[in-house]
Amino acid sequence: MRWLHHFAIGVLCLTLAACSSSPTGRQRLTFFPDEQLDQMGAQAFEQYQKELPTVNGAPLRYVECVAEALIEELPPEERAQPWQVRVFKDDAANAFALPGGYIGVNTGLLKIATNQDQLAAVIGHEIGHVLAQHANERASTQSATQLGLSVVQSAAGLEGPQGEQLMGLLGAGAQYGVLLPFSRRHESEADTIGLKLMANAGFDPRASIDLWQNMSQAGNGQPPVWMSTHPSHGQRIGGLQAGMNEALASYNQAQDRGKRPNCRKP
Repeated sequence: MRWLHHFAIGVLCLTLAACSSSPTGRQRLTFFPDEQLDQMGAQAFEQYQKELPTVNGAPLRYVECVAEALIEELPPEERAQPWQVRVFKDDAANAFALPGGYIGVNTGLLKIATNQDQLAAVIGHEIGHVLAQHANERASTQSATQLGLSVVQSAAGLEGPQGEQLMGLLGAGAQYGVLLPFSRRHESEADTIGLKLMANAGFDPRASIDLWQNMSQAGNGQPPVWMSTHPSHGQRIGGLQAGMNEALASYNQAQDRGKRPNCRKP
């Protein structure tokens, strides 16, 4: 019963003072300390590197160029932490960002995102998940409803099913993101944050719509939206279009300030 779930979260907010506001002003339940989420992110990133080969050279320099331009626009505390960027050899068109400052991009995504602006839309979206503390919110909500407490308590171990659940909890990649993908609400919020972030960095926000059109044309079938935790491609495009005027104004201002990224795709 959804109303009971929300009621339980409301009670916890009152009793634990664990509610905070996301970058978009949405109230969220986050009672895990940042240090614990950062540790989980580090463990998940290490595990991901064990399971997939990494790619260096021009692809890595390209992704780092885009990521660094976006990181420059983060709030001071997030910008100050060291960010690690990796490119993984995997045909899945996917990327992720993890608490603690970790970014991963699959080579398959570089085929779908055809220029720096489209890649910035994806990485900005993934960073948006981190800024909004979606992993913390999901872990907190699951623990509050007694569905995922064992996952969080076993965060130090990444082997077997518990490890897969932890990776999914953090939204880390195609292999695990399918298991516990972020909710439609989280995905839409990350789209909003990412659109603003890429525009402030001087990337053309209109490329975010081109990206999702590419995704749709790539033939990656989606279930009906009511069966999925992700918005449909059409819904994502509609949400991005709704915020486009504001994003374009920010983009033009960034261009006037000399924010003109020049990241060359290999």
